[in-house]
Amino acid sequence: QLQLVESGGGLVQPGGSLRLSCKASGFSLDHYAIAWFRQAPGGEREGVSVISSAYLSTNYADSVKGRFTTSRDNAKNTVYLHMNNLEPADTAVYSCAGQDTPYLTGWGEHEYDVWGQGTQVTVSS
Repeated sequence: QLQLVESGGGLVQPGGSLRLSCKASGFSLDHYAIAWFRQAPGGEREGVSVISSAYLSTNYADSVKGRFTTSRDNAKNTVYLHMNNLEPADTAVYSCAGQDTPYLTGWGEHEYDVWGQGTQVTVSS
């Protein structure tokens, strides 16, 4: 069974940092592009970042550029989202998703083959 499991969410003060992890089980991430999405209460799901397996290319939403970084460790079958200088507007459920392609992809949700269950990130003082 193909699964992605997120971890690392929690409560953090504005200006703080968190690192989210997305670990695959039942398959290898080696040839998958992995994206992070988020959905705030009452809002629509939006793409945050994406990383390819070929060339480790990345792309970020304008709202997180310069603050968030995504990376991958194929030996650990895990992708990370490093979030710095967090703002209350970053409060959301963060989910990772995988697409079976080695190349950089967009954030069309229908393009992704496997999804995690999500982890809550709350930014509040």
